[in-house]
Amino acid sequence: MPSTDAVAVVRAWQEAVNRQDAEGLLALSAPDIEVAGPRGAGYGHQLLRDWLTRAGLRLITERIFARGEVVVVAQQGVWQAGAASAAPGARPLASRFRVTGGRVAQFARYDDLATALAVAGLGDGDEVPAGVSFDPLV
Repeated sequence: MPSTDAVAVVRAWQEAVNRQDAEGLLALSAPDIEVAGPRGAGYGHQLLRDWLTRAGLRLITERIFARGEVVVVAQQGVWQAGAASAAPGARPLASRFRVTGGRVAQFARYDDLATALAVAGLGDGDEVPAGVSFDPLV
């Protein structure tokens, strides 16, 4: 899968998160998606649905890095008041995705971009130039 396709899937996936659109999110996710974060990792659509409901998270993209099926996104995470997973407010974070067959197969959240890039094996040369637009696949 070309990186542009993987980036489009990731952007659509994040838009579904921001809309709290569980059905749209699941349609863009592999049935056995791995979801990893500070509290550990788990698999499947039910876990993803529970995470979406509990997190109260909005993701604001700042930078994107991609090669093949791997995408890393530098973001601001904004947690809503009343979210069970974090205190309200915003902070920088990074997310690593693996896209297979047009769906997100793996999503992992990191506290910083450097760690996400290192785990993904990506670097500055993999950054998607600002202003490059991809049509979401939804």
